[in-house]
Amino acid sequence: MKKLLLLLLLSTSFAFSQQTKFQKIDSLLTFLNTNNKFMGELSIIEKGKMVFSKAYGFADVESGKKLDVNTKLKIGSITKTFTATMIMQLVDEKKLTLDTKLSKFYPKIPNAEKITIHHLLHHRTGIPDFLNDDPTVGEFIYVENKKEDLVKRIENYTSAFEPNSQHKYSNSNYNLLGYIIEDITKKSFSENLNTRIIKKIGLKNTLFPTKIDITKNEGYSYFFDGKNWAKVPEWHSSLSFAAGAMASTTSDLNLFLEALLEGKLTSKSSLEQMKSMEDYYGKGLIIAPFEDRKFYGHTGGIENFRAAAGYNPEDKTGFAIIVNGDNYNRNDIMIGVLSLFYGSDYSFPEFKQFEVSKAVLEKYVGTYKSAAFPMKIKVFVENGNLLAQATGQSSFPLTAKSETEFVFEAAMIQLIFGENKMNFKQGTMAFEFVKE
Repeated sequence: MKKLLLLLLLSTSFAFSQQTKFQKIDSLLTFLNTNNKFMGELSIIEKGKMVFSKAYGFADVESGKKLDVNTKLKIGSITKTFTATMIMQLVDEKKLTLDTKLSKFYPKIPNAEKITIHHLLHHRTGIPDFLNDDPTVGEFIYVENKKEDLVKRIENYTSAFEPNSQHKYSNSNYNLLGYIIEDITKKSFSENLNTRIIKKIGLKNTLFPTKIDITKNEGYSYFFDGKNWAKVPEWHSSLSFAAGAMASTTSDLNLFLEALLEGKLTSKSSLEQMKSMEDYYGKGLIIAPFEDRKFYGHTGGIENFRAAAGYNPEDKTGFAIIVNGDNYNRNDIMIGVLSLFYGSDYSFPEFKQFEVSKAVLEKYVGTYKSAAFPMKIKVFVENGNLLAQATGQSSFPLTAKSETEFVFEAAMIQLIFGENKMNFKQGTMAFEFVKE
């Protein structure tokens, strides 16, 4: 009897521990949502079981339609992991090799005879990014981009470096891989996605959408303008295509990465190829470390959607987040979630804003340009808040850290203002802008 009682106590203690862990994660996301820092979904998979799945906020603010765990949201560059998986399936089927040259499909692209499928997968081509390196991209975001037109633009770019001499992330690489999938199979990217991955592993809420449809439980993305959540205009899906146009749920992302990394979608050798890093990037996969753990996955961002998903094959645990209300750094959210899940020290963030007078804010209003940056940045005041907007992009709110320093934490952007000038920092990039 004593042994049975002890077992019952241990079982109850374990269940309470598990419940407390997930309650803390829920409290963090509820706290962020209540403070207008986050809307979106999070799910956690552990040893094949979905142990946490919850949604916060709205799919459509205007109609009041709330998110639920089946609401499909755009995943941005996590699309690249799906694209890379299908490429490796074609390699397994001997319809393609990693040494196949780009010139076999698109010979007019500069250095096509030197660029291989391997180079495309690892972003080692020197092909400029049609999204971030082309100053005319604003003309193409909201209109249909036919395959032949986008390929023509890529053909006219000047190569940034000799193929395989370095790594530089470029969405052009993965759109070309998507076109190659279509060229080889004679089927659309969407058809390949459905047969090769979605139906094969039973995903319920993953698709290649043409346009967001609320009636099909799909959601929009938003930014917080200081008072309200403001809808971000939808891009045309043909632009981001195989590099970033897909939509999914966090549960489906966990199921996908679990299936991929447990060897259910490619051969063992192809999976090892995907996991092999060159300059911190594999074939459609990156490694996200947390303490002594390694999660294989990807991150994504499009419009104001932000996503991240990773799976640890050692403890068979996966985490996925999709943000559709972007007003706080996605990585900081995931650090909080992982810390609470694994029992690491963590304190909820404090939200305090430095007060800057309207007169000072007005001094920063204007359009800024930099010879080293392809787009101009417009700075303006709206509803008493300072906002910034790059050419052809959505505007984003700025939080004051001092009278001269402002940040947009969600994208790790820092703006420091001086007399008719502005220093722009994002990650490791830094540019000096001058006011026109």
